[in-house]
Amino acid sequence: MKRMLAVLTLGLAGCAGAGVDHYRAEQPALDLKTYLNGSVDAWGMFQDRSGEVKKRFHVVIDAQWQGDTGVLDERFQWSDGSTSRRVWTLHKQPDGSFRGTADDVVGEAMGEVAGNALRWRYVLALPVDGKTYHVDFDDWMFLIDDKVMLNRSYMSKWGFRLGEVTLTFVKR
Repeated sequence: MKRMLAVLTLGLAGCAGAGVDHYRAEQPALDLKTYLNGSVDAWGMFQDRSGEVKKRFHVVIDAQWQGDTGVLDERFQWSDGSTSRRVWTLHKQPDGSFRGTADDVVGEAMGEVAGNALRWRYVLALPVDGKTYHVDFDDWMFLIDDKVMLNRSYMSKWGFRLGEVTLTFVKR
């Protein structure tokens, strides 16, 4: 019985995944205020839980900082021809973390940076077929070099995986 409990405990701990501190020594170090400043292009796709690509998009981000407050104006062009916009307001905290708000984000987003990684967590009010669902996002961004950052977002509701968003950011 003890052996089974130990195996179960190790299995559950493995599901938790690595925290952002796991990447503290990774280079190049991500300075969010430097990377997300000016114009950034991103290309991405949404995949449902079966892995099928449902939507593709291009987003142009205009980012400006005044001290420890940044505004990210994101303009999306979707593969179905539709467009959307999200404007983030980010605040760097004294401990180095970030908090953010946007019109379609429920409450505050929380971000932690370590090494080349950013973990960004928030609840998005997502409109689908005339209804709005509150969906949990767990974004992981990794700076590759001074121009390229990769992003993988895990979407869930009540702990059940709904799909993933994958993006490539390219700083102009």
